[in-house]
Amino acid sequence: MAAYDFSAPRLFLDVPLSEGLRHSLDRAQANYLLTVLRRTEGEPVLVFNGRDGEWRAEIVPTGRKAADLVLRERTRPQTPPGDLHYLFAPLKAARLDYVAQKAVEMGASVIRPVLTRRTQGDRIKPERLRANAIEAAEQCGILALPEIREAATLAAALAETEPERLVVFCDEDAPVADPIEALRRAGATGGGPGRNARPRLAVVIGPEGGFTPEERGLILERPGTVRLSLGPRILRADTAAVAVLALVQAVLGDGRPAA
Repeated sequence: MAAYDFSAPRLFLDVPLSEGLRHSLDRAQANYLLTVLRRTEGEPVLVFNGRDGEWRAEIVPTGRKAADLVLRERTRPQTPPGDLHYLFAPLKAARLDYVAQKAVEMGASVIRPVLTRRTQGDRIKPERLRANAIEAAEQCGILALPEIREAATLAAALAETEPERLVVFCDEDAPVADPIEALRRAGATGGGPGRNARPRLAVVIGPEGGFTPEERGLILERPGTVRLSLGPRILRADTAAVAVLALVQAVLGDGRPAA
């Protein structure tokens, strides 16, 4: 038997969840369940709020295009959030949506836009980042939503990053070397309490035009930073984000068993 129910749709509800709760869906959620998915009375829906775990609810129609959800039982307890900060130079709208969604799927606990000299993205809208985070969490069975932080300059974001946090810097000018070994060495020495422990992590991704020499120097002078090459090809920023988050989670994060 599968450990997770992929047949039931999932919805994020920003309210406290408990057995017996009856919640009136907003127009968009009711339309999604009743019209788009053609769900009917009594059919199950999984709901979560990022705090109280996941719950099985049942649809109770209250009109032709309106419905309530009644919570019946908790299906999964709340999982603790990870500890992976994703700091990235904003991109233009569609690709910004993509990287926000992928960061959630890859386990980012904090998403923060970082303004650099060559940033090309449009004005950052935290509510749009949050909407993309919720959509990704709904689709992928994720229970803990990331914190969406306001955009900051690169210098400010680095200054606010805890000294003990291992910063993984994706640098297109870094010598091509084994990224897995580089992460293992960094996790065992400069960034974590032990070889088998999970260090606190941050990933820094630059803009399409790359960091300026001054920005690169600012990152590299920070203690507890590992400079990482992603191979012999220059990757687009959104591709680099997925690649490095997968590497970091597999080598140092929750993609490997806890010690």
